[in-house]
Amino acid sequence: MGPSLDAILFERAEPLAFQRAWQAQQQLQQRLFRDPTGPDALMLLEHEPCFTLGRGSDPGFLRFDPADPPWPVHRIDRGGEVTHHLPGQLVLYPVLNLERHGADLHLYLRSLEQVVIDLLAGLGLAAGRLEGLTGVWLEGQKVAAIGVGAKRWISQHGLALNVSCPLEGFSQVVPCGIADRPVGRLVDWRPELSCAQVRPLLIEAFSRQFDLALRPPEPHEALEGW
Repeated sequence: MGPSLDAILFERAEPLAFQRAWQAQQQLQQRLFRDPTGPDALMLLEHEPCFTLGRGSDPGFLRFDPADPPWPVHRIDRGGEVTHHLPGQLVLYPVLNLERHGADLHLYLRSLEQVVIDLLAGLGLAAGRLEGLTGVWLEGQKVAAIGVGAKRWISQHGLALNVSCPLEGFSQVVPCGIADRPVGRLVDWRPELSCAQVRPLLIEAFSRQFDLALRPPEPHEALEGW
């Protein structure tokens, strides 16, 4: 039996400013508010360098003056603490009607972790979870950060998987508020990997986990500024 739910895949090759991606997520969320029976959507991209803080994030986890940041800083409506986005990191933003996917935010977080765990298993990398922490870990290093938000069971935000990005920017913050766990990237285990190689694998793992048939957008489904 094939995937049971229709979903739109919005994929962008060039790095995108965070604000533009956030606006696109909000457009997709508004569509599902208006018509909860409409198709789910998935955005896959890389960001221009920035930092984002969750709605309750502690600014003490910034290791720079917020008035003079090295890159733009955005406080947004997701859970979790501060994280860093930049090229070489794949960002997946699912905009889903979660009532079709269990209506359980804890289950949703575990499902997003499983997407990455399954992807890395296919690459011969044994990633997993750490008790009490959200994200995906490989030999004690955090390779995927996850932070989500939802309104009326329509999701926003998602996961960030470090593939080939420089790691120096993570030293400017306490990533996800966890001071004693290092951040890693996939090329430290598989040097030949690139974002271009990992993108289709990530899409496939997500589609399988959430039982979605992903397709390109129709002309009338295009996003402003995408």
